Order: sequence, then C-alpha cells, then structure tokens
Amino acid sequence: MNYNYTLKYRSFDSLLEDVRTDLRSIATDGVIEPAQLIKIAMKVNYDLGLRIQMTKEKVLEINHGNARLPEDFQVMNFALICGEYSITTQVPQGTNIQEVVPSYKPWVESNLCQNTTLPPESTCLTQCGTTYSLIQVIGTETRTYNMLTPLRFKNAYMVDCDCPNLNYRGKNEGYIKDGFVFTNLDTGHLYINYQGSMENENGELLVVDHPMINEYYEYALKKRILENMLMDGNPTIANQFQLVSAELRAARNNALSIVNTPNFSEMQKVWAMNRKAMYSKYYDMFKSYFHPTQFNINNVV
Repeated sequence: MNYNYTLKYRSFDSLLEDVRTDLRSIATDGVIEPAQLIKIAMKVNYDLGLRIQMTKEKVLEINHGNARLPEDFQVMNFALICGEYSITTQVPQGTNIQEVVPSYKPWVESNLCQNTTLPPESTCLTQCGTTYSLIQVIGTETRTYNMLTPLRFKNAYMVDCDCPNLNYRGKNEGYIKDGFVFTNLDTGHLYINYQGSMENENGELLVVDHPMINEYYEYALKKRILENMLMDGNPTIANQFQLVSAELRAARNNALSIVNTPNFSEMQKVWAMNRKAMYSKYYDMFKSYFHPTQFNINNVV
C-alpha cells in the first residue's frame, strides 16, 4: 500500500474551533462538549483508512527475544536489525537552544553527508551515496548504525502486504503478537518503520488538514451536535439537522474520492502489472518459435 506523505495535519482543538465558529448561536449555549466529539473525529480518521495515517520510525531494544511496540503502532512497513554502531557525544557549551521536531513527521529532514545535526530524541534513516545509515539521538549521545539487516516476518499479522520483510530469506525471523515483536535474537536493537495513530508528541488527536477533506470532519461534528440537541427535546433544529445530514453524505464521498485516488507510483505498478500480463498472454507462448537457436531456415517450405 502506498501512503500519502504530503498530507498536512492539525489538532482536534483547531477543528472544534472552526465548528464553533459556524455554530455561533449554538456554541454560546454550552451544548458543545469536546469529550463527546473526539470519538466522532476518530471515527472519521478510521473511515478514511490507512492512507492518511502518519509514518513513524523508532529503534526498539530487544531483551530476552522480544520488544514492546509503541502505543500508537498500527501497521508495520518494514523492520531492520541494527548491528554495530558508533557513539558520538556532544558536550553542551554556553546557551544551548534546540528546536524539537515533532515525532509524528514521517521523515526527519537530514543528510548524513552534510553532517546535519538532528534534533534530540529523534531517529532518522538517511542515505549517503549508495549506503544507508541509521542515526539515533538520545540526549547528548548520537548513535550511528552502519550495519542493517532485514528481519523476516513469519506471518502477515499487523504487517503491510507490501512489506519487503515478508519475502526476505534469512536466519533472523520474528512475528508480532499482543503488542510485542518476538524475534529469535536474545538481545539487540530493531529499527521499525510503521504507520502510527494520528497523535502528536503530546498525545493530542490530529486530523487531516485539507480543503476538501475538512468539510467531512466539520459536518460529522455538526451532525452529532444537532443530533444530541434533538435527543434532548429541541425540535426547532430539525431543518438544520436534515441539511447537515445531506451535506455530510456529499462531503464524505468527496473526501473518500480524494484519499483513494492513486498516486503516480501506484499507477506505475498497475501499468507494469498489465504489461506483464499482456506479455504472458499474447507473446510468451510464441517466443520459443522465433528464438535464433531454434529457427532453422531449411524447415521452411
């Protein structure tokens, strides 16, 4: 599955503020309870599917053959066993001001060739030429892993169907169960790239920030607010409820069409698959007759 790395996100509080602005007369009565609307935003996130989920990365420490997965873990993209690493310690001098990059960003923008300093408590898989290096920052300590080996998964439970670890053949194998990843390694470090829950570093709920998708979130919240008012015995907003319900269906269809639109890489895979299928159907059966080593001109009458 291909994921959209260009999506932007915003907090649930920002979404709720826009809804309050649209429902000015209702918001002043105190009928909008954020605790009742968070589950609606989470439902919309799940309805839009895994394509909107954020890509995250982390280094796990394996003890006694297992390591606990992050709390926001959803689906495994790929995993690498970390081998030898070098440690670089930076001694703070004077006033040390560091900007922390949110952990929910899919990739930390850095280039090992340019000796870029990474933010604290971050992990980055970077490329320098034809080689890859994994950089992990823990406080003032920077670990650089230069030996990375794929981990073969025994089954596809909570693993992406396109994960290269499913087809990898090696002696190191593992599987996911009950929030842990179990391996045949007793100790070590495991780098994982996974789809995580839509939360920021503070555990706050995030939603997609897109001009065409925002309406789906807003109308979903508005419908629940008006529905609660109807259940409380307020029949004066029946017309508003019908209007919002109709707009919600249209907004949902537009949001799903945008999210499910294939990107260029997906279209390229479909093209390659169709080309291979047509080759096998119309040409593969005749290629042996026209092979230079098998074609004999004397057999031609």
